[in-house]
Amino acid sequence: MVINDIISLDRTKCLVECQSKKRIFEVISEIAVQQSPELDQVEVLSSLLSREKMGSTGIGNGIAIPHGKIKGLGNMIAVIVTSNKPIEFDAIDSQPVDIFFAILVPEEQTDKHLQALSGIAKKLSDKDIVKAVRRATTKNEIVAALA
Repeated sequence: MVINDIISLDRTKCLVECQSKKRIFEVISEIAVQQSPELDQVEVLSSLLSREKMGSTGIGNGIAIPHGKIKGLGNMIAVIVTSNKPIEFDAIDSQPVDIFFAILVPEEQTDKHLQALSGIAKKLSDKDIVKAVRRATTKNEIVAALA
């Protein structure tokens, strides 16, 4: 899976002002629906929140990979958001999170879903990439860092 296939400038936001996990999920779902109007914002938010109830998607080092399965979605999409201040997120290392790489996948694409999560986690394990994303002040810089 190539990350460039699922990321887009239109679904990337930099330095969002946010104070809670629920609010960042609302922001992610708003961005997803703005760029893919066939999606239902309530369904996207519900999918992200339902998955989060099973366990935190905070993978450590200030990074979270929230994800959800969406019925009727044609192709996997990503929404990337950085927050201006880290948010308490119940991450695996108990550290707050400021990089959110959310993916929405068609309900029936379990294998692609797992491949995407693995590829994203691998990409974000590169300290230089993470530093570049954190330094970014524009969505262009975020996408460039991940390319």
